[in-house]
Amino acid sequence: MPILSVFFGIIVRMWHDDHPPPHIHVEYQGFEAFVEIRTGEILAGRLPKKAAGIVKEWCFKHQSELMENWEHAQRFEPLERIPGADQDD
Repeated sequence: MPILSVFFGIIVRMWHDDHPPPHIHVEYQGFEAFVEIRTGEILAGRLPKKAAGIVKEWCFKHQSELMENWEHAQRFEPLERIPGADQDD
């Protein structure tokens, strides 16, 4: 599964041809969650509260890039890396 971003120990991935709604797979210190791109909400799994908040804010800041990657993934096209929250202003 391609890695889109890594920040503060959080790994963000996306599967090719994954099921809707558009989402990312997030791993952090043994926790795993599916996070909806449009809302930043956890659909399944768990993340610590602070990590969940960082991921949610990051989703909002990078929503267009995430949705572009989602569209590419549905067509089995290469995905683009996205700067992490540690690089956001």
